[in-house]
Amino acid sequence: MSSTVTAAREDSPDYSSEEPTSEYTSFQSTSPTSSDARGVDYYIPASLPSASPAPSVISLSESLYQSSFRQAYDRLVNNYSDLYHLPADDEEIERLDMQHLLFTSAMGPLPPMAEVLADDGSPKAALDLGCGSGSWLYDVANEYPHCLTVGVDLVPVTRLDLPRNARMEVDDINLGLEHFYDQFDVVHARLISLGIKDYAGLIDQVSRVVRSRGVIAFTESNYLVYDANKQVMDVTSPDQTVSAIAVLYHHIVRSVRKRGANIDAASLLHRWIGQHNAYEDVVYRDIWLPTSPFLPPDAEDAHRLNFIGELLRQDLRSFLKSVRVLLLSSGMPEFEVDELRGRAWKELETMQPPMWAKVQSVYARRKPKQ
Repeated sequence: MSSTVTAAREDSPDYSSEEPTSEYTSFQSTSPTSSDARGVDYYIPASLPSASPAPSVISLSESLYQSSFRQAYDRLVNNYSDLYHLPADDEEIERLDMQHLLFTSAMGPLPPMAEVLADDGSPKAALDLGCGSGSWLYDVANEYPHCLTVGVDLVPVTRLDLPRNARMEVDDINLGLEHFYDQFDVVHARLISLGIKDYAGLIDQVSRVVRSRGVIAFTESNYLVYDANKQVMDVTSPDQTVSAIAVLYHHIVRSVRKRGANIDAASLLHRWIGQHNAYEDVVYRDIWLPTSPFLPPDAEDAHRLNFIGELLRQDLRSFLKSVRVLLLSSGMPEFEVDELRGRAWKELETMQPPMWAKVQSVYARRKPKQ
């Protein structure tokens, strides 16, 4: 099965068709980040809409694909945005796949989604902003084969297993979403705050993207670490036993804020969406995640939470490597970064101290449009 990726757009594509047509041209590409080095078919529209002020038409050639990435501290990162500075290579894609399993296990299905995407004879479409590895896209496309699913990210992702009702587009959503207006029944975004300049503005734009009575869903981390009693760990304490993971998160927040991203979005999601006059039926959720499987067997819901804790521990192990690029690029001394990562790794291995993370999630329905 071929992956479908679109890039740099001029005129709005017709998302009502689920199959590539003669409007598309295909070519073979061997991805520089493909783990099996197989060729991937990309279908590129002859012209595509662009969120940029001066749109242009480009085709995703091999050279263009390779120019999407650059080397930074022995990892591949995107070459289009200095705002988002985590890696974009195979290792990171594997981490994001595991992270998707973590979130589906912790959060379950989005309650309004089955109703909104029900096959009632009208065209259905779902959009994933900052689609990462494409895992959410893959799941939705398979569960709702009548629904067109579109993912947008800074780099092309070469999933060979994407269903034919799935599309991926290469774009910076900070540039605008005008070409998506009134085209989607579901708009989803998860952990994208590290790469968003104006999150409140994004939520406003999404109100124009989602159709009447469609659903939006945003989930973000506050990048804080909590103790066993779910109290925030104070990284400014002179106590030498302060968690290395908590200190690491503190440096991540400083680095991301310095780059201009809206790192504080998690705590503001509920206000932004709840006070927006386009949304109704707003639901806010705190999702608590153990950072390791530290709960005793007789604790309430221990089996499920320890499964989630093991997934998060694996995710954090990989994240410790990913975040090195961000911290070094922000000017933090290498010896300090590596010493902190080493102590954080030990905390994950020993499960001491017991810690919790929290993500904040909001979903809502779009009010009927006049």
